[in-house]
Amino acid sequence: MRLLQAQRLHDTVCRCYENVKFYRDKLDELGVKPNDITSVDDLRKLPFTYKQDLRDTYPYGLFAVPREQLVRVQASSGTTGKMTVVGYTAKDIDDWAVDAARAITAAGGTKSDFIHVSYGYGLFTGGLGLHYGAEKLGAVVIPVSSGNTKRQIDILRDFGSNILCCTPSYAMYIAEAIQEMGLSPGDISLKAGMFGAEPWSNEMRLQIERMLGIKAYDIYGLSEIMGPGVSFECSEQTGMHINEDKFIPEIINPDTGEVLPLGEQGELVFTCITKEALPLLRYRTRDIATLSRDKCSCGRTLIKMSKPCGRTDDMLIIRGINVFPSQIESVLLELNLAAPNYQLVIERQGNLDTLEVQVEMTPEMFSDSVRFIEKTEKKMKSALLSTLGLAAEVKLVEPKAIPRSEGKAKRIVDNRKI
Repeated sequence: MRLLQAQRLHDTVCRCYENVKFYRDKLDELGVKPNDITSVDDLRKLPFTYKQDLRDTYPYGLFAVPREQLVRVQASSGTTGKMTVVGYTAKDIDDWAVDAARAITAAGGTKSDFIHVSYGYGLFTGGLGLHYGAEKLGAVVIPVSSGNTKRQIDILRDFGSNILCCTPSYAMYIAEAIQEMGLSPGDISLKAGMFGAEPWSNEMRLQIERMLGIKAYDIYGLSEIMGPGVSFECSEQTGMHINEDKFIPEIINPDTGEVLPLGEQGELVFTCITKEALPLLRYRTRDIATLSRDKCSCGRTLIKMSKPCGRTDDMLIIRGINVFPSQIESVLLELNLAAPNYQLVIERQGNLDTLEVQVEMTPEMFSDSVRFIEKTEKKMKSALLSTLGLAAEVKLVEPKAIPRSEGKAKRIVDNRKI
């Protein structure tokens, strides 16, 4: 594996240097040439890549292939309303399908199964990632996408779906809807679920398993690196195996950038070593995790990462969508309909995440009619939906209602127990 990684790393650095001005400038600045990278240990000579770099070069500035070699472009939300754009060649798509197929196999999937994909399709990488993985495995894909829960349950019953792929919160919602319809796990054919794109606790896992009568597996990915399937749980469920023939992981001290030894907690960093369209070097995920090479009873020798236990930035993941307070702040300031003081309150109601944006009224607004206040809330809600792609409730509160701080303002109140 180390020899394979070294060769692929060298080839990737060569490709980045030759085809991506951003990386050529960075490497020249450090005095590093592609031929200086001959082993995995040489990773430390390479610069870090940040999400901001993708924003600064929006939309295609970090791509390493010409337009003619691209077969797909997808994107995820960013902090400013500008999306983080990612691209794929035909080989990238095939490699991604293999990664996702490995994840499905680790969850007990076979070519005899019906894979029910309830992740969103479109620019979001979740749906298409598992879709192509199931096809690569030779299984039958049911591309349901998200929403219309009654129809989801009808399909689960009638089509014989064996493996459910969606966010864990939506899995809980489906489980509760099944109960409300007077059905039981015996009325569906599910044996496993592959859940990711948002944080979830082990207590939630056990609840999903009990209510749906399945084994629930975690799957990890991020669009900048590839999409779902970067890592995945096996039957042992003591961490997620990383497809390290495609992505070299590191754990660093988020403050100093120092590489930490196995078992120590820090920020997860990935280097892509097979991607053609968007080969990122030492991409800082902002996820806090650990790495382990403990022997796994499943027989896989791929390195494992722990479930991320937090982030080094202020990004929130709500119903699978990345949300930054700065996005919301930009919308509110641009509208200029109320005071610039706000707070985000996140709850988990019935196992679905909810976001309420509390915004202070100006003293003048406080004396306005209820109808005017409701109209203002509606305008804000519509603007936030347009920017975030996520429905958030907006509540105008009286002046000075949001607590003040002498230090950094407390913008987020996250009441989820995850």
